[in-house]
Amino acid sequence: MNNILDTNSAMEKLRRNIKTSLIILAAVLLIVGAVFTTVTAQEHAAAEQMSNVPLSTEQAEVSKMALLAAAIAFGAGAIAAGIGISHVGAAAMGAVAEKPEIAGQALIFIALAEGLVVFGFITALMILGKMY
Repeated sequence: MNNILDTNSAMEKLRRNIKTSLIILAAVLLIVGAVFTTVTAQEHAAAEQMSNVPLSTEQAEVSKMALLAAAIAFGAGAIAAGIGISHVGAAAMGAVAEKPEIAGQALIFIALAEGLVVFGFITALMILGKMY
């Protein structure tokens, strides 16, 4: 009987800690979001005042294609990483189930598949850097 009471009190304490953590997380996200929104709005207003020069049709077309290329580069990298991680992760977890001491090597292979996102992100940044 005493063991059941200890388990129940431990569960209640865990629930309280989780609720407190979620409330703190929500408050931090709210504060960061408010600060970020304010700073972004100020930067946008300043940029709008400075850039009243309209783009030519050719410049608008180039900007549109550059933004599309950057989006495709990042999106394709993310999708490829997801596919790679699904295959490598499944194989790695199967191997770790049979031989637990190779868990470190399995994580390395998963990280290699995750590198595709990084390459896509860098490519998108390079395209956007050339645009501006």
